[in-house]
Amino acid sequence: MLSALRPLRHRNFALIWWSALVSNVGSWMQTVAVGVFVTARTGRPGWTGLVAAAAFLPIGLLSPLGGVIADRLDRRIWLLVTTAGETAFAACLTLLAATGHATPATVTLLVFGGGAMAAIGFPAYQAMLPDLVPASELGAAISLGSAQYNMGRVIGPALAGFAILAGGYSWAFGINAASFFAVMIALCLVHLPRATRPAAPASLRQRLVEGGRATFANPATRVAVVLISAVALTASPFIALVPAVALKAFASKAAGTSVLITAQGIGAVGGALALTPLVRRYGRRRVLVATMVAVCLFLCAYGLAPDLWLGAVALLFVGGSYIGVLAGCNTIVQLYAPASLRGRMLGIYMMALGIFYPIGALAQGAIANVVGIRTVTVGGALVLLALLATVLRRGIPADLEG
Repeated sequence: MLSALRPLRHRNFALIWWSALVSNVGSWMQTVAVGVFVTARTGRPGWTGLVAAAAFLPIGLLSPLGGVIADRLDRRIWLLVTTAGETAFAACLTLLAATGHATPATVTLLVFGGGAMAAIGFPAYQAMLPDLVPASELGAAISLGSAQYNMGRVIGPALAGFAILAGGYSWAFGINAASFFAVMIALCLVHLPRATRPAAPASLRQRLVEGGRATFANPATRVAVVLISAVALTASPFIALVPAVALKAFASKAAGTSVLITAQGIGAVGGALALTPLVRRYGRRRVLVATMVAVCLFLCAYGLAPDLWLGAVALLFVGGSYIGVLAGCNTIVQLYAPASLRGRMLGIYMMALGIFYPIGALAQGAIANVVGIRTVTVGGALVLLALLATVLRRGIPADLEG
């Protein structure tokens, strides 16, 4: 386990990691508050899926553009600009909630705006990681990033429940707006090596095509994109539909949502910390396949759980295995992407996640309105298992160790 913590010895990585943790706590407070708000106002899982899609759809639409920018501009400065944009949208959401003018529609639009800022900035954040740690610690750094994200998932929902009870939705939104300042301060303190940029810049279209060709020409990055697409479409929507599961399956609103998201976060933190030693012992390919199978099995258990607490236990294991899939696929792209193409190849990878996740969330939310949330959860897991079997028959590259 200690090997997973080694990247924190590096000042630049530690600054970004801790500031991102503060920001993710705020972001998860807003995510929970938004989910509870639209579910309580509408009573329909379809709205829950819609607001989650609004946050992630920009990733599918704008990540490739963000990747091009990350390969052209100073990544640190660009990330400062996009973080300021996220702060502005969160502040607007706070103002609407505080004045009583927030509606499911306006909340969804502002969530979409914040998601757009994140989408064009996140490739720069991802592409910065190899500049923050040695190559030998990149996999551990990515796993720590996943752990940090999910520590926010553990802390944020609990704080969101207190904030909503104490001051209403505006408190949760306002804390999120303030949390972005931690990232902006850290970015001002970080020193990165000057990147080498091409002397003659190609057109936007040419650079996008170049990134796409490079991604799919490499067997390792190609399979990472295919796998994350399948996971995003069939399994990832469980994240968006947690408030609906809490309400429809377990007859609980804010408290049940917080319990489930916290359970998933705890499992994800544990899974992220265990990932580095597991990969070192068994290899990246074996761990990736094993975690994908585990996601399917534990999602079935979650969908069939008879009560909230058994559902939380199942979701704990879903969180641990799911983070293994995300970190495993992300690490493959990071390891195999050349420095000059890293932003664009990560943009393609994130586009796949950003396109298929909202499609899956919207589809499963709509289907859940008809057949029930439990049936949709189990069905998605079984479809993923069938897709994984198809990919395995075609073959996963054995050389995924980087």
